[in-house]
Amino acid sequence: MNNSSYIQNLKQAWRDEMLSAANYRALAAKERDSRRKSILLKMADAEDKHAARWAQRLKDLSAHPGEFSETLAERARRWMMLKSSPDVAAQMLEAGEAGADALYETMLAQTESKADKKAILEFQKEEKAHSLMLEEMLDGRGHPPHHPQSRLDSIFRREKWHVRAGGWIGQAIYGVNDGLGAAFGVVSGVAGATNTNSEFVLLSGFAAAIASALSMGSGAYLATKSEREVYQAELEREKKEIEENPEEEKEELELFYQLKGFSPKEAKRMVARLAKEPDHMLKTLAHEELGLSEQSFPKPWSAAASATISTAVGAMVPVLPFIFWTGMTALGISFIVSTVAHFIVGASKVVVTGRSWLKSGTEMTLVGLGEAVITYMIGLWIAPLID
Repeated sequence: MNNSSYIQNLKQAWRDEMLSAANYRALAAKERDSRRKSILLKMADAEDKHAARWAQRLKDLSAHPGEFSETLAERARRWMMLKSSPDVAAQMLEAGEAGADALYETMLAQTESKADKKAILEFQKEEKAHSLMLEEMLDGRGHPPHHPQSRLDSIFRREKWHVRAGGWIGQAIYGVNDGLGAAFGVVSGVAGATNTNSEFVLLSGFAAAIASALSMGSGAYLATKSEREVYQAELEREKKEIEENPEEEKEELELFYQLKGFSPKEAKRMVARLAKEPDHMLKTLAHEELGLSEQSFPKPWSAAASATISTAVGAMVPVLPFIFWTGMTALGISFIVSTVAHFIVGASKVVVTGRSWLKSGTEMTLVGLGEAVITYMIGLWIAPLID
């Protein structure tokens, strides 16, 4: 056993359990349904016991877990969880349980301690029980947690979570980054070409901000509208196929579910249930056969507004210093605030992606700096041509 690696995983397990307990209690405090609140509090108590077991084990190995504190990303995720619907929040917690189970599998392979193996296996059972309870909380139709329809509903809810949370946040980050990068490049290039003439830089910066914002907004509107039109057209074709060959479409959907791992009997039962709700079956077929989902397309005007505003916000960052300062002072301040803004925008992606905030922020910063240097050098190169 690699003792150092195992201790690190013990610390991670302790930390995960502490975080899960805090999340369960936070959600329980918001929950109005007494039954769901009781379930969440019991799960929080169980996570506390798990954390205490790993804290003691670390002390036995002469390693202290340290003080528990949450990262900014973890706090942001909890904030999003509490602002989401109960179903989405439960889905986020379920994902955490799955992550804990994967870590325990690694620890099982690492340790030779019979006591640790026993504890890990016991905790895995409890984590899986937590997942089942969360699935039951997610299910609004009364299916038992292991029922195929419950699992399918859970899958669909997970996809909605990615669309509603990851979708709009991702679009906003993309818009801010696009505006920031475009305006930063224009400001740098014009500064190099005009020997940092503040009036020219300010004028060109505002023009770039407006053009970028309108371009992104109109592009988002047209793209989203086109996607919805394609979706509606495909839905009509699928509807016609169901009307003309209902049995063939049922068989097709059964095969899709069998490929996902359901038994033929389970697949047949699920399709029979869906067949009683034609609209649901139509959307399910479109999703399974064509990979289309109505939830994946935001409203055109909402997409346009989000893209326009976020792009404008990002584009104004490198321009604003030239309103208050002039010359190289304004350029230097613009360079600093734009670099910091690139890092913040990149780091903020961790809320959705779960990647390292440092790596993500650094990556976006380097891209922004590279763009600014290139455009500034081009500006210097064409400056004699202007004169």
